[in-house]
Amino acid sequence: MPALWSFLDKFESHVCRILLAVFVTLLFVQIVARQIFGFSITWIEELSVILFVWFAYFGASYAARMAAHNRVTFQFNTLPRGTARIIEAIGDLFWIGFNLVFIWYSIEFISRLKPFVKAQTLGWEMRWVYLVLPIAFILMTLRILQVNYMKLVMGIDPRDPDKVEVEDMLELAEDEKRAFEQQEHKK
Repeated sequence: MPALWSFLDKFESHVCRILLAVFVTLLFVQIVARQIFGFSITWIEELSVILFVWFAYFGASYAARMAAHNRVTFQFNTLPRGTARIIEAIGDLFWIGFNLVFIWYSIEFISRLKPFVKAQTLGWEMRWVYLVLPIAFILMTLRILQVNYMKLVMGIDPRDPDKVEVEDMLELAEDEKRAFEQQEHKK
């Protein structure tokens, strides 16, 4: 069961990796077909665009899971961490509200699409292409709730990976500076 939870916790990451690999491969095939063989495979470009859009939406959901979305947080630096977390959670409630409205309207939009509305070269019904909208925003909402549960109930602070990397580099630089100063002091 832990393996299943681990997989589900990184579900969007797995989907993004597959989508990225497929659309980059398709674009490579298209480039080779054009440059070497002198012809174009028409459906590859349309499918690549669709896969890229799906990649972006699943990536946004994964960013919500990693607490890596861009947000203004400098005003929280002067507040106690507990207070800052509660204010962030209130902001996330607005985000969840937006997501719920977006889910509702995207489902309504998809349900109004007629079966003859199809992708130009692939011939797929566009309702299947647009299905990414409610799926990604439902996942994003669940991830927002998950991150807030981790922060407020479990006391775990999932940190933005980019911020952690920068802080690690600053800490490494400080360590190297101290080591250099110790060497200079010994001379």
